[in-house]
Amino acid sequence: MEKRNGWQEFTQGESLRRPEPGESATTPRAQQRVRVQRTKAGKGGKTVTLIHGLDLPEADAKALLRTLKARAGSGGTLKDGLIELQGDQVAAALALLEQEGFRPKRAGG
Repeated sequence: MEKRNGWQEFTQGESLRRPEPGESATTPRAQQRVRVQRTKAGKGGKTVTLIHGLDLPEADAKALLRTLKARAGSGGTLKDGLIELQGDQVAAALALLEQEGFRPKRAGG
């Protein structure tokens, strides 16, 4: 790469470095785009609450799911980084996520 006018955008080692597979580059909780949505799609007519956009390690996501299930008094699961709670638990999920430091938004109308 040729040096022009002293500008060296991509010649530094830090700018070319890629994260290692074991390295965790999670976004701070307040900056994550967390969405909470109530839906019935593909659930056999049952209402579920979906929480997506969480950038958490697996262990932290499971701990958050456990807390959400206890607070809502319902069942739930973690599938592919997506949290599903049984029933219409949008208000409870929004309140708990705000307490945990996230900035959640209600999605889907």
